[in-house]
Amino acid sequence: MKNSLFLCFFLTIFWFACKNDGVESVQEIRKGNGPNSTLIRNPASADLPLDTNKLARISYIEPEFNFGEVKEGAIVEHTFEFTNSGNIPLTILNARSSCGCTIPEWSDDPIPPGGKGSITAKFNTEGKLREQSKTVYVTANTYPNETKVVLRGVVHAQ
Repeated sequence: MKNSLFLCFFLTIFWFACKNDGVESVQEIRKGNGPNSTLIRNPASADLPLDTNKLARISYIEPEFNFGEVKEGAIVEHTFEFTNSGNIPLTILNARSSCGCTIPEWSDDPIPPGGKGSITAKFNTEGKLREQSKTVYVTANTYPNETKVVLRGVVHAQ
């Protein structure tokens, strides 16, 4: 008796869960008729053209910096300069490093089109020996929205 009651309950839930309650299909969203199709870029709307003219662009003067050879314990600091080559003000939203030993710093001020800005990366070499490559990922209102800069070099024991 319990088993048949449970089966009946399960089938009822299954029936209502599988109904198509007016939800648009992927094909309808791809055509641009969906409520969020113009707001969200997703695989269903990936075939639509991207208007990159209304975005900021970050152009690094030197996206990779080789700091050469240093002794363990040194703090390597480099400022990565860039230009906003887009058509709207550029705002850096976040910068994160590939390792806790590297700290990025940046300004919250928007950089106007054609303006220059910078991101400073400080790398603590304590406990880091041999060849090193530390990446800083920069998230901004740019196209593409994430870019990276890299510190490279060799750390020798003291």
